[in-house]
Amino acid sequence: MADAVTGSFGTDWRAWQESWDRQQEWYMPDREERFRVMLDMVEALTGPSPRVLDLACGTGSITDRLLQRFPEASSTGLDLDPALLTIARGHFAGDDRVSFVTADLKDPDWRAALPYDAYDAVLTATALHWLPSTELAVLYGQIAPLVRPGGVFMNADHMPDPATPRIGAAERAHRHAGMDRARAAGALDWREWWSLAGSDPVLADAVAARFEIYGEHADGDTPDEAWHARTLRGAGFAEARTVWRSPSDALVLGLR
Repeated sequence: MADAVTGSFGTDWRAWQESWDRQQEWYMPDREERFRVMLDMVEALTGPSPRVLDLACGTGSITDRLLQRFPEASSTGLDLDPALLTIARGHFAGDDRVSFVTADLKDPDWRAALPYDAYDAVLTATALHWLPSTELAVLYGQIAPLVRPGGVFMNADHMPDPATPRIGAAERAHRHAGMDRARAAGALDWREWWSLAGSDPVLADAVAARFEIYGEHADGDTPDEAWHARTLRGAGFAEARTVWRSPSDALVLGLR
């Protein structure tokens, strides 16, 4: 991995972005499937050239897939993590379809950092679970006015069903057995990936700053998909429902 991301011409940002994707796929083998459905719904409801807000964008995984599929789209990536934003900015450098802003979603004024007042689609994946549900409900209320009438918000994240604990436990055991096999074959977990990023001289300061902001990774709570749909409707979305799910995760769509 180290040879893949550094060399005589400096840091290979695409390699870092792809390595983040591989690390995330270790936890979510069906990650690409949720992205595919997300973009299917963007196209179905907003067309093939949307203006998108990639919320809590990380390295820009959603933006990368958006622009590969819809070359006429544009994206604003928003995040607070200085290390992941460094990778994202490096990866998309020179692409005038993409811009990035640094903002804290816990700041009531975070929307002031955005270059536009409205978007066709606001998309996020595997990012908002670090917020407690009380704070996530507030955030949903802040997102709704950013989505133009007829536009969409989508959140793909861990949304277990509390009514089926035995099914959930069996699925988790099966998934973790697969994760163990992947680890034995050399897959990096979250902690190992961050250790590697921190050892890159170009990323070291940004990684240190990231851990000053967040500390160790800590999750909020993970309400079920019914909570998300109900809360989105309460926030001002005309319709909200699940459009994809795995045994453990779901993609919930809110339509303005």
